[in-house]
Amino acid sequence: MSKRYRSRQRAIVRKGRVAALTCCAVAASTGSVLPEPAGSLNLYGVPGTIDMPSGESAPDAQLSMTLSSFAGIQRTNLSFQLTDRISASFRYSKFKDLNLGGYVDYYDRSFDIRFRLLDEGKYMPAVTVGLQDFLGTGYSSAEYVVATKNLGDKVKVSAGLGWGRFGSHGSIGSIGTRPDRSAGDLGGTLNTAQWFRGPVAPFAGLQFAPTDKLTLKFEYSSDAYTLESDSRDLFERASPFNIGAEYKLSDSFHVGAYYMYGSTLGFSASLILNPKKPALPGSNAKAPLPVKPRDRSALDSWGTEWTADPANTDTIRRVSAEAVANEGMLLEHMQVTGNTATLRIRNTRYDAEPMAIGRVMRAMSYILPPSVEVISVVPVVNGIPASAVTIRRSDLERFENLPDGTEQILAAAEITDAADQPRGIEAEGAYPRLSWAIEPYATIGVFDPRNPVLGDVGLRARGSFEVAPGFVLSGSVTQRVYGNYDESDRVSDSVLPHVRSDALRYAQEGSTVLEHLTASYYFRPGKDLYGRVSAGYLERMFGGVSAEVLWKPVDSRLALGAEANWVKQRDFDGGFGFQDYSVVTGHVSAYYALGNGYLTSIQAGRYLAGDWGATVALDREFANGWKVGAFATLTDVSHEDFGEGSFDKGIRVEVPLSWLLGKPTTSTTGMVLRPLVRDGGQMLEMEGRLYDSVRDYHSLELSREWGMFWR
Repeated sequence: MSKRYRSRQRAIVRKGRVAALTCCAVAASTGSVLPEPAGSLNLYGVPGTIDMPSGESAPDAQLSMTLSSFAGIQRTNLSFQLTDRISASFRYSKFKDLNLGGYVDYYDRSFDIRFRLLDEGKYMPAVTVGLQDFLGTGYSSAEYVVATKNLGDKVKVSAGLGWGRFGSHGSIGSIGTRPDRSAGDLGGTLNTAQWFRGPVAPFAGLQFAPTDKLTLKFEYSSDAYTLESDSRDLFERASPFNIGAEYKLSDSFHVGAYYMYGSTLGFSASLILNPKKPALPGSNAKAPLPVKPRDRSALDSWGTEWTADPANTDTIRRVSAEAVANEGMLLEHMQVTGNTATLRIRNTRYDAEPMAIGRVMRAMSYILPPSVEVISVVPVVNGIPASAVTIRRSDLERFENLPDGTEQILAAAEITDAADQPRGIEAEGAYPRLSWAIEPYATIGVFDPRNPVLGDVGLRARGSFEVAPGFVLSGSVTQRVYGNYDESDRVSDSVLPHVRSDALRYAQEGSTVLEHLTASYYFRPGKDLYGRVSAGYLERMFGGVSAEVLWKPVDSRLALGAEANWVKQRDFDGGFGFQDYSVVTGHVSAYYALGNGYLTSIQAGRYLAGDWGATVALDREFANGWKVGAFATLTDVSHEDFGEGSFDKGIRVEVPLSWLLGKPTTSTTGMVLRPLVRDGGQMLEMEGRLYDSVRDYHSLELSREWGMFWR
């Protein structure tokens, strides 16, 4: 960017800075007066009118996917309301017949972020500042400040100022000079030199909702579509005005139709979900047993010597195993001594962990003799105890039917480390244990400019054999039934070792694939410590040996871990063979729970291509099991050597199937969405890492879902 500015430009910059500071000061002093309405989404998949943004925000935690199309421009948008004020979006766009970048049809990836500065009040509009396509090649880059006000229940007006794309028609001035992105730019870097620079233009929108389902829209657009309409003649931009209508088929599905720029038609469809709201109302889970109060008059006749008789404890163990199995779980070990009972359970049904613990506790109120006052449930993950939840039986009896019984039982419960908890006697059938399943699978590859959507469908057979506590053999095999990966001829141009960029060859050359085949040993080295050693075919592309240790106190927000791996690259065909490439890789990790479901982590070390660096991630987790997050990795690989994208980054979403099905299950489905998979910053991908395995049974996570204890 030039270092010289004309005096008029300097004045505009100073005025812009004063206005921004004024907005921030007002934002800090203005509270929300009116409830925030849920706005409709524009063709970019963010709150807006038609092609222009608006100043409102989506409801907190809303996740939306919008497909839109007009004049050969197709956009697939994924947006998430990170907090009440901040939202982020990822977009994949196709420009038909644009003849740009060596392709007839041009494909572009972009990221957006929005921040609501002001809440809507009685007189004050909602005000939002946004950065569009701020990280990448900048083809669709724009910045804006926009205000929106609801006039009654049916009318909504918006007005704003835009830069970049949104400042290309009807400019009223300029703030400095907006530099062009280099034609050879690799993307993936912040476009800070462009932000709020160059011509600035006004835009406006009006929305009228005659019914609860129908919304009519009218807007004045400040996007000139210079390249698409003038240079490439994709469409004729005959007018800056757009009109249209949006219809709400349901709360989760909206469609829209528009007449765009005086010459062409546009369409949109939006799928809107919110992790805070279940897809299906209610639950078809079996009703839990009520707590069975003890007969107080009989307490004196039950001495602690009764539980000292092995015949009696054997009977209790057998009946308890049946009761736990009836709740969809497995009793591994049990010990009854004096007035205390300790049960080690394996939860295979409930994704809400307090729900599993609560049901075991209530089942025990029917089985344990009245002399047993203290019940300790020890959840076991991969054969090792994750924590111990201890509750007095009298508290169960006292708090079950109180209005604040959930809070009372949580306050009374003790959640402690379980490394020294007694194991007791193994329940019959607990070990060895075989589990297996055959299920369909689908893989999807996106963002190949020549073949935007590639994929496979087929069958997966997976199994696990738990030989003894902590010793697990597991594996999975897939058989492709149909796929179109062979339609792509894209070859990696990476100058780094091809640790991930040959993913297409792995997909093309393997029809019957051994995904993984490992032997793992999980153990507790001491209090607050967890350990794992694994060997075998660790993932689709690498096999070898992996060792991990984790420090995670049950009552701590902080966890620290270390992992070391020696791995060798597997053959493309998915069989038992290996290639010549091998590497030592590993990381030290720090995890911290920020509260309110936000979790941050940093992992630093050596990656599969031999590069050194760190991965930073931020995830938001919900009490019902939803997880949405983003990550970025920077290493000592230069942007030029990394290639297109400049550095590794992505978005991940995990959805519990219980949310979709309305019944308890520990299964989840999800995706990791990377704009482009290159070789820099790539970690070993394997199942069973310690942090995600054990923390669900620690204090913070259990407290967040404790509302399910009585369910």
